[in-house]
Amino acid sequence: MVGRGGIRQAFLALVRRYSKTRASPPPPARVVLRVVNNVAKLEPARTTPRARQLFSLPPFPGVPSRLPGRRIPPVAEGQEGGASSSPRVTAITWLRYYLKDVPPKVIRRHFNKGQVKVESFDLIDSLGLRNCQMPVLKRLIYFFNFTVPIQIRCNEVMETGMKVCVPVSVCEGKVKKRYDTIPHGTLYPNADEIEYIRRLVMYKDSAIIVINKPPRMPVKGNLPVHNSMDALAAAALSYGNREGPKLVHRLDSESSGIHLLGRSSESIARLHLLFSDRNRAKTSLESWNYAVEATAQRFWALVIGTPKEKEGVISAPLAKVILKDGKTERVILAHSSGIDASQEAITEYRVLGPTVNGCSWIELLPVTGRKHQLRVHCAEALGTPIVGDYKYGWYVHKKWKQMDRIDIDPETGEPYRMRRPEGLDVQKGSVLSKVPLLHLYCREMVIPNIAKFMEIFQSGETTASQTLEKRPDVLRFVAQMPSHMKISWNIMSSFLV
Repeated sequence: MVGRGGIRQAFLALVRRYSKTRASPPPPARVVLRVVNNVAKLEPARTTPRARQLFSLPPFPGVPSRLPGRRIPPVAEGQEGGASSSPRVTAITWLRYYLKDVPPKVIRRHFNKGQVKVESFDLIDSLGLRNCQMPVLKRLIYFFNFTVPIQIRCNEVMETGMKVCVPVSVCEGKVKKRYDTIPHGTLYPNADEIEYIRRLVMYKDSAIIVINKPPRMPVKGNLPVHNSMDALAAAALSYGNREGPKLVHRLDSESSGIHLLGRSSESIARLHLLFSDRNRAKTSLESWNYAVEATAQRFWALVIGTPKEKEGVISAPLAKVILKDGKTERVILAHSSGIDASQEAITEYRVLGPTVNGCSWIELLPVTGRKHQLRVHCAEALGTPIVGDYKYGWYVHKKWKQMDRIDIDPETGEPYRMRRPEGLDVQKGSVLSKVPLLHLYCREMVIPNIAKFMEIFQSGETTASQTLEKRPDVLRFVAQMPSHMKISWNIMSSFLV
């Protein structure tokens, strides 16, 4: 026997089944065609907005003359001494200067979409805390992030101290399928190796050659090592000179980025002095001294964790120790007792953006040039070793798990996950590979125009001629990211859901 309750439930089920007002079934998921690295795949459309990670540019210096390598337009007649005589720098000009390796149309597109923002200190200014020197209040301002990013237009004039924030997608780049390593041939460079090293040249003149060094290429060779930078440069980059270019500074074999070579004995001597002691490199020529002071190297690195402070200066002397085997050398922070021989080491750092997948992008500016200075300062002074640095961050790499982590969207404050990209070869040493390569490369270098000043010194004059006056006093170079770091950057910018 079926009770009244059962009959009622059956009747309602029949009504729902044959009623015209019943809820329609959910529509099928919309499928879109997505192309990633020339691989087309059908994937369901994203139902949630993509989180936009922002990275910040350094504070605007204020005076256009403090932008090394940028040609300042001449002042019109009748405007000398006036307020309008100083050239102005707009927001889009500042972005094009700092992001020299990014196409201008990409920067313009981000301005048109309203994605370029500037940090506003309205709340801090109202409380009178802009120039607060109390460490507790400075930590509270940093922790609670009182700065509010507001949209900035491309034609707005930059003011001193303004910090511009742009999405990390502005630096996205196409990843090449080939590896950034030279072919391994015989002990002497072959034709393929010579052709490869010539493709790395970014700039050359009568005094210097600038190349974009790939990772895993040794700089200084010895008997068991071939295909080193000095051997390949001597064989492939002479360009008609009797001798090939010589090294004036060194990068680790695992590091990559801008590498400088001298082509003549005079340029090599001046560059050696420039990188070792700037005060000794100065002369009585004022323009040369200005160019010496403007000399700088800026590195980008991906570190495990996040520094406690957004920016700062690391002043920690370094010392060398010999391990038990008597052959391996290691650099450590010098003990405060001062018994062991140590060298002064200073590094300026700045966090570029938020933490993603347990890692952070930072910018490093070495004031001194010691061996493994950046790697030791990141691992031991900051406590955030560089991704792929197993020599100084082996223990942290062992604890660091290569898996998805929950991060926080900086705009909404909601958690999100980073999904593994499809159609992208992550086994090229990126942050998602099992054994990532060292994520450290020299992105920017500013040096004096050695070729110009050599002609001035040889002529014996204190001022440059009209032809030499048109040439810049300072040269600025910006290198592209290596493939493994570009994949890690693209993952951070494009694969956040």
